[in-house]
Formats: sequence, structure tokens, C-alpha cells
Amino acid sequence: MPAAEVHLFRQLFDAASSSYTYLLADPSGAAVLIDSVYEQHLRDRALIEELGLHLVAVLDTHCHADHVTGAWLMRQATGCRIGVSDGYAPPIEGGDLRLAHGDCVEFGTARLSVRATPGHTAGCLTFVTADAALAFTGDARLIRGTGRCDFQQGDAHRLYRSITEQIFSLPDSCLVCPAHDYAGRTLSSVGEERRHNPRIGGQADERDFVGSVENLHLPHPKQIAVALPANLRSGRPPDGQCPRPADWGPVRRTYAGVLEIEPGWVAEHLAALHILDVRQAEELSGSSRIPGAQSIPLGELTARVAEVPTERPVVAVCHAGMRSAQAVALLRAAGHTRCANLHGGMLLWQELGLPSRPA
Repeated sequence: MPAAEVHLFRQLFDAASSSYTYLLADPSGAAVLIDSVYEQHLRDRALIEELGLHLVAVLDTHCHADHVTGAWLMRQATGCRIGVSDGYAPPIEGGDLRLAHGDCVEFGTARLSVRATPGHTAGCLTFVTADAALAFTGDARLIRGTGRCDFQQGDAHRLYRSITEQIFSLPDSCLVCPAHDYAGRTLSSVGEERRHNPRIGGQADERDFVGSVENLHLPHPKQIAVALPANLRSGRPPDGQCPRPADWGPVRRTYAGVLEIEPGWVAEHLAALHILDVRQAEELSGSSRIPGAQSIPLGELTARVAEVPTERPVVAVCHAGMRSAQAVALLRAAGHTRCANLHGGMLLWQELGLPSRPA
């Protein structure tokens, strides 16, 4: 049975490293994540959870030198496999899905074919969807550019052959999805790059390309001393600990960036928390509230933020959890680092039958 086309495609961006991460899924929700970033783990994990996806693998197009991969963190969180090139010596630690030219990565009914495209580093890979509609080229092929070749066993001659034989052999309509862009560009196409890429497009031959790349004289990436050792461990931190949004409770960060916590846990730990109810006074009439909650309407919070105690973590609540999310942002801006939004607000609290009293 032919592999189905990718049903879901998301391009995610990390501004600090100008890196792109890609999330793909088949119709059943089986998914892969390509070129994750350590600092964006909570964002990526939240998106996967909110979309109801099952992550099969996290893939790296190569061993990055400018940011740390989030592969190890994602495996800790989801149990997925870590896909890496087998072209590195010694092998990358933690990679349990070692990939070579001609391999396939299957996720549900979809698949990615693996093309070895070394030259930027010795182990660069390009992943191509079954319908050749998308190619994830890492740093081998950028938008109107290519990867550099001056470290990690880079070789401009190999990169020329990788691009011309493995990437430019794809259909002109195939979209090129790079690992980085420093000018705000998002996607290109094989045909576009074949014609207009200033290093390897048009009538450029191998001599032209090698002469250009070997004379770039670029400074080394700022994070190379940190990124390379970490990425040789698949991003596992030296202490083997996963970062958490909060040290006082099971706070999660949503894809929208909201720090929230589940009402069941809050109900079990009320004595250790400060509840801040930000509903309007007229809403409280005839309604219920969480025992011991402090009432400050959201519109008054900025002026009255000094009234909110700092001794205990603060959980903000409103009718459905939308306004209280804004309250958490205001609290954090005012210096309250231990705070979170009550997921679902009073609606979910009451639906679960948790303790309340008349307002």
C-alpha cells in the first residue's frame, strides 16, 4: 500500500538561533519532529499534546553547531525514538534510529525517505516526503545559500555533489525546508534554488561553488563550544535532568505560552497555595468561589498587584480560564515568578465537584 501524503505540516521558529523545527503527522496522528531546539521543548511538546499526536520519532538532519537539539528531552517526555545519521564517528549517543542513505522513516501511513547529503558536516541528511512535495535539507541547502564546510569534517566538493545529485534531482515543485534562515524567509523550492541560488544555481559548476564556499571566512557559531558536545549526546544535559516550568507543582506551558495547572492538583494542595480570583464583582453575586480565594478584578490587578502575597505560589482563576491567563502574565511582569493559571477556570472546577463556597 503506498504511503499516504503528510496530513499535517507545521514550521516552528526559534528566534535565538534562527532555527526552524518541523512537525509532520499522518491522518491517524502519528508524527515526527525534525530539528528540534532544546529551549523550545515545552512549546513543541505542548503543540504535540494539544493536537492529539503520537510522536514516533524526533529527527536531526545533522549535528548542529549553533543550538542544542531537544531530541533527548522529547524522548524523555514521549518515549519516541531519536533518529540520527550513522555518518558520524564516534556515533551520536542516544540515537536509537541510525539512518543511512536509502532508509525510510515511517510514521503511521506516511514516510520520509532518507538521502545522505554530507558536505556541511560528515553526517548531514535530507528527509523527503513520499510524494516528493517537501524536502527537509538541514543546512546542506539553505534559501539562496548553502551550509559552510569549515568544521565537523565538512567538504565543499562533497556538498556540491550532495546538492546537485540528491536535492536538485527532486522535482522543481518540491518545497525546500531548511534548518535555518537569517533573513525571515521560510520556504523555497528546488526549481527556484536551481535557478537563483547564488552559490550553486544557474550555470555554477563545482569549481565556482567550491571557490565560493571555501572563501566565506565566517566566524564560528557563538554556541559551538556548548552545542557540539551536547548534540553528540542527543541534547542530554550533563546532569541528566529535564527542565520544568515550575519547581512548586506540575505546571505545564501551553503552545500559546500560558503557564497552567490542573484543578485536581490545586484542590489537593489548597493550603500551600494562594488563590487569586480575577472575576468582576458582579460575576461573584450568586456564584461560588474557591475557599480562601482573594478577589481582585483583572482590570484592577495592575494597580493592586502589591496586595497579592508572595509567600506562596499564586494560582489565578476566572470563569473559564482566559482572563486569569492574562492575570498570570501581569503577575509575572510584576515579579511574581511562582504563579500559574487554573486550567478550565471555575467552570471545570465546579464540573469536577471540587470544594467551593458561596461568593
